[in-house]
Parts: sequence; structure tokens; C-alpha cells
Amino acid sequence: MAQNEIMVAAQEIQAVEGRSVSLPCDVTPPGHDKVYMVFWFQHGSGYPIYSFDVRGKPMSLARHWSAPEVFGTRAYFRTVSEPAQLVIEDIKRHDEGIYRCRVDFRNAQTRSVRYNLTVIVPPEQPIIIDKWTHILNGSLGPHEVGDDIHLKCRTVGGHPQPTVRWLVNGVVVDDEYEKNAGDVIENKLTWPSVSRKDLDAIFTCQAENTKLTEPREATVLLDLILKPLTVNILKTESPLVADKRYEVSCESAGSRPPAIITWYKGKRQLRRTKEETTENVTISELSFVPTTEDDGKSITCRAENPNVTGLFLETSWKIDVVYPPIVDLSLGTTLNPDDIKEGDDVYFECKVRANPHWRRLTWLHNDLVLPHNMSSRIIHSNQSLVLQKVTRQNAGVYKCSVVNSEGETVSDELHFRVQYAPTCKYDKVIVVGASRGESVDVVCEIESDPPAKSYKWKFNNSGETLELEQERFSRTSNGSVSILKYTPITELDYGSLSCWATNIVGSQINPCVFQVVAAGKPFPVKNCTLTNQTSSSIEVYCLAGFDGGLPQHFVLELYSTKSALPRYNITSYSEPYFFLDNLEPDVTFRIVVFAVNSKGKSGGLVLEEITFRDAEKRTATEKDMKISPVLGVLMGATVTITIVIVAIVVHVRKRKNRPEVALEEKISGIPSHCNTMSSTKPLLRSASPRDTDEKDPDVIPAKYGAAETDDHSALAALNSSSHIPLHSELSYHAETASSNVQWGGSPSLISLKQVSETCLYRPVLFQYHQYSNPAAMVGTFPRDSRPKDLCLTNGNSRSSDLELNGLAIKERLMASRLPESCV
Repeated sequence: MAQNEIMVAAQEIQAVEGRSVSLPCDVTPPGHDKVYMVFWFQHGSGYPIYSFDVRGKPMSLARHWSAPEVFGTRAYFRTVSEPAQLVIEDIKRHDEGIYRCRVDFRNAQTRSVRYNLTVIVPPEQPIIIDKWTHILNGSLGPHEVGDDIHLKCRTVGGHPQPTVRWLVNGVVVDDEYEKNAGDVIENKLTWPSVSRKDLDAIFTCQAENTKLTEPREATVLLDLILKPLTVNILKTESPLVADKRYEVSCESAGSRPPAIITWYKGKRQLRRTKEETTENVTISELSFVPTTEDDGKSITCRAENPNVTGLFLETSWKIDVVYPPIVDLSLGTTLNPDDIKEGDDVYFECKVRANPHWRRLTWLHNDLVLPHNMSSRIIHSNQSLVLQKVTRQNAGVYKCSVVNSEGETVSDELHFRVQYAPTCKYDKVIVVGASRGESVDVVCEIESDPPAKSYKWKFNNSGETLELEQERFSRTSNGSVSILKYTPITELDYGSLSCWATNIVGSQINPCVFQVVAAGKPFPVKNCTLTNQTSSSIEVYCLAGFDGGLPQHFVLELYSTKSALPRYNITSYSEPYFFLDNLEPDVTFRIVVFAVNSKGKSGGLVLEEITFRDAEKRTATEKDMKISPVLGVLMGATVTITIVIVAIVVHVRKRKNRPEVALEEKISGIPSHCNTMSSTKPLLRSASPRDTDEKDPDVIPAKYGAAETDDHSALAALNSSSHIPLHSELSYHAETASSNVQWGGSPSLISLKQVSETCLYRPVLFQYHQYSNPAAMVGTFPRDSRPKDLCLTNGNSRSSDLELNGLAIKERLMASRLPESCV
């Protein structure tokens, strides 16, 4: 140490390992002196470790030297600062010690400064360990609310020894630490019963041994699993209509992580949902269709933490579902539906489930309302129907109809069966027509439940009653029909047949009755008239002939002249009346009318050459038509003759000396059964009303066969002739007639007897009775198309029904120039 050196006490300076430190040394000379040299020494060494040489140089050009084995390039003496400083970079732990700065002046005394340099070594980065010895990195948990937190903070090294402490959210909560083996220092923390408010709490472990640097620390963030705080069902409706789709929303908040929402109807989960999540709020929308079974059930919205089972919050909504009635119809539980007979008491139960409650219940039998009627033993009792002493009419289909504000529901059909003894299906006497020797099937149809198991037949006429053997009749497999094959041989075989059936309920009380009569095919229709003719329609009306002893109906067939197939086929069941419509104009048609019964059909009555003229053409023709003088004379003569004939008929009826005289009796030779087949009225008819009375009121005329024989005999007698008698041959008959009938004093040129003979003389060549122009029959016949025969015959091959042709007789009289007095 130099003689003039001034010693001072050592100053404490701390430096952090790895950082820099500055050791001040004042080099300002006193007065006007100058610095020569600056030396730095380390305690225990006599050699400088750093020198600053200013001798003979300005301060800025001084020479620096640093001992390489100590600081080397890490040290630098800086004189620009005040005071000057020795800056040591990157302090090492072995740099710790006492350092001395000596400043030599040219004249002044040497100055010295001593420093005790302490090097601080920070501890290692602390780590946080949980109770399972897992090192935590930034996150603590997740933990559930109520858990206890156990943490350990550990650090190693540090000079001087560091302190270790716990901070929660920046607040020191634990600074008690302990040193374990070696340089390990630990601090254990227990944080009991965490709550929702501890979410995201910051747990910090600090290790610190100097204020020169920030303490070493480790931090974790507390993560908690939280159940939802709220759950609410939004946009509810009430009531709900069954089978209609609805949307309802549920919102939940407060769950961590965000809640998952599930929907339940009762205990069944509903899966048609949409879910949205915003932060810790979850919204779920449910789409569902309530059914009638859902009325009164609860729709539950459950918000649940997805990480922990049982952390959920839920709310429920009890739904009110309205719907039309649900109806179930059944027979009384104490009744056997297959063992109900006439006379039993039964009841039906209509079970109803409805919301709102039903307000009307109606019972239906075969789709007809069945009202409450005590006198008819029909009783309504709340939801039951009671039928007392049922009959077969009570059988059928039953339904109950129930109404509430949502609609009406009709139950399924309940088929109610009432067993009863057999009865006849048709409550009337059925006429069965059969010729002698003809076998017919007599069908006995009965109604019974269950089917009949046996039948018996009896025959009865005015003389005896016989039970028929079972071999003569059979029954169908279903037991509802028995068929008897019956053949009448003599007149005594005509009478009544009776049929009885028996089933397990009992025997038939009133039999089915069949009247067996002699029968044949029906007679043809007659006197067909065409009326109300238009350009496209016409009405046809005929008189029915004898029905052959059996029910008959009538058939009309319409033909065109160009086709053999009928265009129309019309059936009339009551009378021979037909209406034809939509007929083409300017087409010639032919009409054939039949009578039909179970024995067959009659001969057809033919109406020929029916033409429907177009209305416009017909109008034009009428405008151009002029009446000639000759036609006027003929029309006048015709009118005059008609008036005279009417006067004669009136005069004859008033004759008192000959009552009840029929014109047919005056003129012999005209058969009593001669019928008119013309569309016009007969020229001659009885003057007495009683001649029209039916002489034989039986079903079959007693003289039907005799009349038929007489007609055929007359035909056979006249077959040898081949012409119609005219002027010369009629004179004899005129004289004979004049003796029976007075014709105004003049001889007659034509005899009505001859006319009838002429009618009988004509052979039957065609099956159908034909008119030359039926369409013209309504009114006056045109002269060219008038029938020239004196008598018209029908087409029945079995008899010749005769009809006088009044127009032909009138023309004959005109042609012979008969004086008016003779007429």
C-alpha cells in the first residue's frame, strides 16, 4: 500500500449472477492536480486485476488493462460517469469478494475505496405439484365445488437461501416453507372446500432471495366443474291439440362447461332437438307432436354438466292435450255374443276417453239414430245401451257416436247377432205356374239364424192334404233354401204347397206358401199407340195381354232398318209404357214389343217405318204445301161419314124396345174374342157396358182353350178360298144382314159377317203383327199407306185375335158409292 493512501471502510454491493455490477471509484483530483494511475485489487492479491494509465495522456487516451484470469474482457473502467465506475459484466459466482480501487495523483495523496461484492444466485424455477404428485402446468383441476385443494411448491438452489410462499389472486396466504435434503425448499398449501366463487382463482408459488430481481414463481389457474344455475322452458302453449306439431324452447345458464340439454316426455327421451351455445348459456328447441296418450304427462327439460354425472338442473311442464273422443264399443262383458236369442235382454257399453269431456253420445243401428224409447224397450243409460226382449229386427250393425268440442268420433262397427227360428223370406203367397206334365223347381227361401237343419213340405188342394217325402226335395249347404221338384199331372195336382224349416232355436210357425197354377207364356201386347212424338223422342203405350197365369213384364227393342241388332232394349215391369229419347232424325226405325213371364216371352208386336223428321225441313215443307180441291172434298166426305156413324150409334143405344143388344150379336160370324191390334180405336164395339164385364173371374179363363180351338177350326174351314169377296159376292150377305139390322132402308153392299170371314180366311204368315206406317197412326192415315185388309190379325200362332179395320171398311163403302142413306 502506498504511503499516502487513504483507507476507507468497505461498502456492501450485491450483484446477481449473470448480470452486471458497477463499482464506483472517484478519480477527480483535488485542486489542480492530475491523475496518474488507477488500480483495482482483489482482497488477498498483491497484484492489480485492472489498471487505468493516464500518465502523459489526456483522460480520453488513457490505457486500460484487465487481468485475463480474473475479469478479462468482462470489466471496463468508465470515466465518463461521475464518479467513474468499474463495470463488470456477466457476474460469476466466484466474482464474489472484497475489491479495492486505488487512485494515484501527481501531487496529491493516493485515494482508496473498498467494496464487499456479494454475488446473488437466484433459485431454480419453482414447480407446483398436486396431491397425486402430478406437476401442474397452468391449470388446476377441474375440481368440483366443495373439493379440498392440496398443492406443493418446490424450488431448488439459490444463494443466499430463498424464501418460498403461496399467493392466491396476488395475496400471500402461506409463507411457511421448509428445507429438505440438499438445496430443495418446499411450501405445502391446503385450500379447503372450493366454491363457485373460486372459479379461475390464481394460485402462485414464489421463490425469492433478492430484491434485485423479480422472484421466481409458478402459477396455476383453478378450473371448476359447475352445474347449471338456471333452466327455463320458454314459449309454452296450452292446451295442445293432439297430432299437431309444436316447437318449444328451453334455456340454461351457469354451467361449466356449457350444459347439454335433454328433453323427456315422461321417462322417454325426445330426440328431435336443435341446440345453440353462447358462453355458458345453452338454448335448445324441441319439436314434438303430442298424442292422445300424452294428456297429463310432463315435458321435462334437463340441463346437465357434460363432464360429471348427476350435476343437472331440470324443470317440467305438464301438458294439456285436447283431442276428439276415443271410442270403444263392446257388448256387455257378461254376455256371450254367440248365444243371444229372441227374447233375451242385452246391453252395449260405449267406453269413451276424451279431452275435453264429451257432451253428446248417440247410438246408431244400421246407420240410423236409435233414440231412447221405453215403450220399444230401448234404454239409454249414461254410456250404455240396453235392449230388452230383443227380436231379429234388433240384429245388425251398432255404433256409438260421441261429440266434444274437438270433433265427433264414431266407434268401430259391432255386428250384433240375434238367433231366431226360421221365417219365410217373402211374406206373401208365391204363384208357381206349371203346365201338366211339366216339372218345376219350387224354391222355398227362409231366413233364420242359425241356418235351418231340416225342412218339411205339404201339399193341399180342396180335397186333401199330403206331406211330401224328403226324397222329393233338397236343401242348400247354407240351409237357407229348400228346393222341391214338383210335376202336376192332373187337375188335382194344382193347389198349394207349404214349406216349414227347423233350426236349433225352434220350428217355423207360419209356412212359406206356393200356389201352383196352370200357366203358359203371356199373350202379346195390343193397341200400341205412339204419342208425344218430337224430332228425337217418342212415347210408346200398349195394352197388356193375358199374363199366362204368371207375373209378367214388358220389353221394347228398337231396330234400325240397316241393322239386325237392337239399338235399345228397354224393360218395363209395371205396364207396357216406354219413352224413347235421343233418336237420330231421318233414320227409319222398327219397334218390337214383347211380354215376358217365367214361361217365356210372347210374340212381338212390330211397329214399322218410324222416321223422325228434322224440325227445320218439316217446317219448310209445310209452308210450301198447298191443299188441292180434290183432297178437300175427300176430307169433307170423311168428316161427314164419321158424324153420321156417331149419330147412328147414339140412336141405337137409345132404342128402348131392344135393350142390351150388342152390335156383335146383330151381325153373326164375328168371333167374340176378336181383339183389336191397331193403334186406333175399334170401329165397332158393344153398346152395352155390361158386355165388358169379365165373365170368368178365375186366374186362367175357363174358355181359354175352347176359344183357341174355334179360331183354328174357322181357319181350317176357309183355307180352300184364296180371295176376298167383293161386290157381287157380298150381296147375299147384305140381304141377310138387312133382316137383322136396319141400315136406313137401303140395301148394304158389304156384310160385316163377310168381313169377319175374310179375317178368318187369311192365313197366318208372320209371327209379328205388322202395320204399314205406325208413325202415321196418331191422327189420320194417309191414303197411300192405309191398311187395305178388312181385318187385322195378331201374330200369336196359337189363336187368331181378330180386329176390324174400320178405315178399310169405310173406303170400301166409299168405293162402292154407297148412298148416305145406307150409312
